[in-house]
Amino acid sequence: MNRTPSPPFKFFAALCGTAAMATVAGCAKDNEIDLSGGVGITATRSACPAVAVPMHTGDITLFDPATSRDAAAIDVVAAITNLTLQCNDTGEKVYQLASFDVVATRRDAGPARSVTIPYFSTVVQGGTAVVAKRLGNVTVTFADGQTRGSGRAQASAYVDRAAATLPADIMERITRKRKAGDQDAAIDPLSVPEVRAAVQRASFELLVGFQLTQDQLEYNVRR
Repeated sequence: MNRTPSPPFKFFAALCGTAAMATVAGCAKDNEIDLSGGVGITATRSACPAVAVPMHTGDITLFDPATSRDAAAIDVVAAITNLTLQCNDTGEKVYQLASFDVVATRRDAGPARSVTIPYFSTVVQGGTAVVAKRLGNVTVTFADGQTRGSGRAQASAYVDRAAATLPADIMERITRKRKAGDQDAAIDPLSVPEVRAAVQRASFELLVGFQLTQDQLEYNVRR
């Protein structure tokens, strides 16, 4: 993840918005280098937002008593998994639906029990600008005598197709074939500030994670 990619793959990573994510889904197909009659990047790009679980927000530990941080006081540990996506990009509004499982383990195999855990879904543009945020709750159910339980939840996002579409002149600059010897043949299109800025503006992500307290987040970071 820390190595420097060649220009075509750098461009693909920027479109998918994969930086600092624990789980990523929904990126378009890999770009290919078209060598027929010149060099260019054939960019396959989807208007559907990439979906990711931000680092340190994909699991949660509940303690009993709540103020303790001793290992013996761990009550329930839960994690987000199995992200599945459904995207409708046929209209002016692109709709991305992300469904996910929450799997959990409890300390004691006692009677049947349900635990409600809050989660968030955030739409981010350009990697930093929060467009929308919603909060929800997922209920994890433990059967009688079982230490493992699960629940299922959903998150969704609407994105303007126009905002998620690169301008024609920017796409032309990215995909234009360049012959060997051309002045800009070896230049990564994304190194051009206006191209990089346009790609960033048109990139959207749907981020999903547990709505952690500051103490819970710090616990995850320190582990």
